[in-house]
Amino acid sequence: MMRAASPRAVDSDALLPPGDAALRAAVLGWRDALVRERRMAANTVEAYERDLRQFLEHRAARAGTPTIAGLIALKPRDLRAFMAARRAEGIGGRSLMRMLAGLRSFARFLEREGHGSVAALGAVRSPKVERRLPRPLPVSAALAMTAPETRPDDARAPWVLARDAAVIALLYGSGLRISEALGLAARDAPVPGIDEVRVTGKGGKVRAVPILPAVSEAVAAYLALCPHSLDPEGPLFVGVKGGPLSPRVVQYAVAALRGALGLPESATPHALRHSFATHLLARQGELRAIQELLGHASLSTTQIYTKVDAARLMSAFEDAHPRARRLPPRPEAGPAPVTSIDAEQGSGADAGYAARPSGLREPNKHHGAERRNA
Repeated sequence: MMRAASPRAVDSDALLPPGDAALRAAVLGWRDALVRERRMAANTVEAYERDLRQFLEHRAARAGTPTIAGLIALKPRDLRAFMAARRAEGIGGRSLMRMLAGLRSFARFLEREGHGSVAALGAVRSPKVERRLPRPLPVSAALAMTAPETRPDDARAPWVLARDAAVIALLYGSGLRISEALGLAARDAPVPGIDEVRVTGKGGKVRAVPILPAVSEAVAAYLALCPHSLDPEGPLFVGVKGGPLSPRVVQYAVAALRGALGLPESATPHALRHSFATHLLARQGELRAIQELLGHASLSTTQIYTKVDAARLMSAFEDAHPRARRLPPRPEAGPAPVTSIDAEQGSGADAGYAARPSGLREPNKHHGAERRNA
């Protein structure tokens, strides 16, 4: 009598993408290489796997069971058909770019393993995506979000309010991601007397970040009130029941603050990290140093903050200069540029920025004809 497959075996098999045995083995080997060799973040590996699975499901619906030989023989039209189908489902350009990156990563793995080259991927261009500027908070708003006395929910336990304030202080005071702050172990608690802490960022990369006195005091206040006995090897920040703190709890806490302080929807936990970088740069922080503090692998990722600083500086110039708003626009002037910062975030002056003479540049054609010399 045939024995039924166990639920665990069925679930494990269902997680694999469609394909023959050789292709599935290659997918498992590729996933292992992403984690062990390239040390990619778990979220990135999961996204790449999901994109590859969706592509193989698309191929299975049109050409039968996918095989390695079938992937090697792909034509550019096959990839374009998949991208068009994803577009029709409402998938944006950024997701399509990631999808192509995942497929190319798998193709490189197949080539490295001696299966051949997927030439079709080289003939397909990535969709053009406008790079959005980070949306930092004004200095006053960022400081208000880190203060325990501004917690809007008085019904919550004082230690919970202190915990949230400590996490948010790390996001803004040290420029950490949520995962980096919640990944700190209790033994590494940045209490007074410790001026730096080592955090594990994307790809398992470890970096040292400075700890300001205000941040260490916030962490110490949380530890003094925390009712749970923290395991030195366990997480520094815990939930109400003593388990690891979920990122969703931090997001809910920031959302509550956003409503209490009247901040825009762009005031998210990650916006505090953007604010950390933008405020440093506005005070003549060195770009390479900011790159190291943020843990960016490429300087080009950090350079996006220079555009934010320039946009805020031009906004302050327009608000303050006596003649900035007196010239009527000429008929031939084009539409206003779309890279300006939202009004809710305030001008450079409102955000605590100091306009430096060396930073002022002659307005050019990108800023509209109305800013030309009178």
